Amino acid sequence: MGLLLLPILLVGARSLSPSGEAWSQLWAGPLPGMLWTTLWLLVGVGLGTLVLGAGLAWLVTAYEFPGAGFFGWALVLPLAMPAYILGFVFLAVFDFAGPVQTFLRGVIGSDAWFPDVRSLPGAAIVLSLTLYPYVYVLGRAALRQQVPSSFETARTLGDGRLRAARRVVLPLIRPALAAGLAIVMMETLTDFATVQYFNVDTVSVGVYQVWRGMFNRAVAFELAALVLGVALIVIAAERVLRGGLRFYQRGPGRDFERGRLGGWRAAFATTACGVVLALAVGIPILQLGAWAVGSTAQVEATRIFETLGNSLGIAVASGVACVGLGLLVAGGARLSGSPLALRIRHLATVGYAVPGPVVAMGVLVLIGAATGLISGSPAVTVVVSLLGLVYAYTVRFTAVAYGSVDASMEAITPGVVDAAHTLGSGPGNVLRRVHLPLARTGAAAGMVLVMVDVLKELPIVLLIRPFGLTTTAVWVWELASESRWESAAIPALLIVAVALIPVLVYLRRGKLGEMAAYQTYQPEIETPTPAGVP
Repeated sequence: MGLLLLPILLVGARSLSPSGEAWSQLWAGPLPGMLWTTLWLLVGVGLGTLVLGAGLAWLVTAYEFPGAGFFGWALVLPLAMPAYILGFVFLAVFDFAGPVQTFLRGVIGSDAWFPDVRSLPGAAIVLSLTLYPYVYVLGRAALRQQVPSSFETARTLGDGRLRAARRVVLPLIRPALAAGLAIVMMETLTDFATVQYFNVDTVSVGVYQVWRGMFNRAVAFELAALVLGVALIVIAAERVLRGGLRFYQRGPGRDFERGRLGGWRAAFATTACGVVLALAVGIPILQLGAWAVGSTAQVEATRIFETLGNSLGIAVASGVACVGLGLLVAGGARLSGSPLALRIRHLATVGYAVPGPVVAMGVLVLIGAATGLISGSPAVTVVVSLLGLVYAYTVRFTAVAYGSVDASMEAITPGVVDAAHTLGSGPGNVLRRVHLPLARTGAAAGMVLVMVDVLKELPIVLLIRPFGLTTTAVWVWELASESRWESAAIPALLIVAVALIPVLVYLRRGKLGEMAAYQTYQPEIETPTPAGVP
């Protein structure tokens, strides 16, 4: 487990011995503005995802209205839409030269006012539309499993639906909402591609600009340490929001008592859900599809297969490494049962709590040390960089694979293990002949989840990739940065299509709450799993 913590510890150690010269450069330069921008972006995205996620979860769970059943599962689909893809589509549609403003100028005149799209609010809206499902899924799971009996009790005591929601429902689902918000904050801290489209300079953007643009390692490390510090503050804030509360799944029970909406209220509920889904998924896919039809002659098929092959190769290697570690950690903790093994099990998930740029900077130190010890030939540098990239993804996404594997092993009855011990099998034999075969489903699910995360991931690959290596995500970002929207459509659609696979699989199995829980950095939080999707 030390290898999973090493890149994070390297960046953390750097923060304990700060460079006075580097900090002087930062404070005299753009750092104060970056800090304020990062803070306001976190606040904006946090409020946006909380309002959308919790509000929509309450709406589709507590009320009946036209389309409620459809929206109950469809509102999860934005999980498959990376923010950096929605970001450039949003700009193409709503910026000055886009169809929306062009239409307004044609109707109202050239003086038609429209808010500045390339701004912090624009970035916050895009990130909120892609990240709210984390809050929505965990909040809805809590509503369906923990709240019904308490809500009904409050109603029988004379509380109206809204009063009961405020006094009973909100406190009960607060841990789930806090866990979802923590994931949202980490993803917001990690992002620097989307915000760059909107001319928003956050601390994570500063890490990339300093490293790739100025090649100033000292300043880049100080910024990465600052990002790590902000991440620790987010974790502490999540603990405060959760208030030390811990709620466990009660198991199948009565369904939530739904109120029936009619008239303008029903129309408003349907419209609100439809607008969110259209902005986050519908319009982007339609626009990408229209561009893709017109850009087939502009995009070389060989380029598509080359970048997709690079992405899949890295994704498979990372998935194998993450699942292998997940099996070892989950199986070892169960066979040992010692407090130390349980602590090590939780350490395996720490990487997901750390923003991607921080992990990348720590791995870059190790890559530099490795290339210095070995030959400095270009071929060796490329190989070391590729291994470092897979290593960084392993640090970042082992938590995802571990959650899936651990859930499968949880279903193994103690009697089976006891019988194996009675027949003379040692711990290693039990792990190989009992745990591993029965955990195959979880391992396969973990492999898919890790691969999809790697295919969508951008900050780590941009910082670590060897010169000349282009993945599908990097290609989309490069094309979008040059405003070549149509050329970016086909690779962007490939990413969205691949990312839809685990979402649709878990929708079919009715375990979206489980999927979102895998992506949290705290597996000890007991997040309820929905019994099914309506």
